Amino acid sequence: MTTAIVDAFGAGRLLPAALRLRGRSFVHVRSPHPDTHLAYRPEDFEVDIEHTGDLADTVRVLRGLGVDSVVAAAESGVLLADELSAALGVPGNDPARSTARRDKFAMQEAVRVAGLPAARSLTSAVLPDITDWAAGHGRWPVVLKPSLSAGADNVFICRTDEEIAAAYTVIMASEDRYGQRNRVVLAQEFLAGTEHYVNSVSRDGVHRIVEVWRYHKRLVDGRAIYDYEDLLALDEPGVQPLVDYVRAVLDALGIRNGAGHTEVMLTERGPVLIECGARLGGGQMPELLNRCVGSDQVGSLAHSIADPESFVAVGEAPYQLKSRLRCVNLISPREGTVPTREGWAPVRELGSFASMTVNRPGGSPLSRTVDMATCPGTVYLNADDPADLEADYRALREMELSGLYG
Repeated sequence: MTTAIVDAFGAGRLLPAALRLRGRSFVHVRSPHPDTHLAYRPEDFEVDIEHTGDLADTVRVLRGLGVDSVVAAAESGVLLADELSAALGVPGNDPARSTARRDKFAMQEAVRVAGLPAARSLTSAVLPDITDWAAGHGRWPVVLKPSLSAGADNVFICRTDEEIAAAYTVIMASEDRYGQRNRVVLAQEFLAGTEHYVNSVSRDGVHRIVEVWRYHKRLVDGRAIYDYEDLLALDEPGVQPLVDYVRAVLDALGIRNGAGHTEVMLTERGPVLIECGARLGGGQMPELLNRCVGSDQVGSLAHSIADPESFVAVGEAPYQLKSRLRCVNLISPREGTVPTREGWAPVRELGSFASMTVNRPGGSPLSRTVDMATCPGTVYLNADDPADLEADYRALREMELSGLYG
């Protein structure tokens, strides 16, 4: 029994260890355009297969290795994982809706067709189409972003036709996080409200909600960047309708097997989808999540693969929040330098400090933070009292303003 992990980058690098704990063997399949900005652990794999575009050849190799399941670990592996699962005849997701699990416009349309609230959207390679759509929409601001990218890459909030034109020019002149030239621009209504994300794991259409988080963002140069996220209890106001909506979105997108990372805005008209990734959420900290809610997405995904019957039996059981957790995305206010281990000491001394991940080696040049690609790292704060989290969060932001990065 062997699992093919497609693009074990970022959070996906944690999946081999989780599968190994459940006695499951695995191989790695590398898609043609992975996100090489994300961390990867090649030492975890005895077999690393590079898919060059010949599906039949890759399937032949996987059959020879006894592969009986395929899982997308990162966004770049979603489409290939769908193709491989269908060709191998192993549990996967609905091939007819594969495009809707990657293309953000097709995603919104699939949700709309299912009768669920969706964001008003347009996709086009022509600037006048977008400005005409914005005029017809009649409400500012609007959001422009690539249709196939992820991680807040080139997401612009525009309030005038001039800002639309500038954002359009940047997007169309850029490559996405996977090294592919952006060929169309997605325009969407600006969803006002409180943003959340929900990490889930599905098996045979049973969706386990592993964690629900509330986002907080800030604007930098017209772009919305991630500030921090708080882990929520399921019985907090507004969370249950959010969970019900996410389960319906997973069904609408044909996600029956594997991980899901669903971003939703809680608006005046209720939950509305921002986007959904059929893969693991980023920034995984399994030990911390197990401490706070008793499980984590990586471990739950391994469970669903290694023992689907027992997973399905408990799949919809609600989690219980045992301790408060905040994920703070570090923000460099100007160009600087990544601190050395000694330089991070004041951060580690915060009373609620639990863990941190640094995206670049100490001493590396650091640009001003304008998106996830320029985020220096993340810090996790954990405490029973929310006031303690807030005080340490503010202290951390003050450190950044007063010279943490030199």
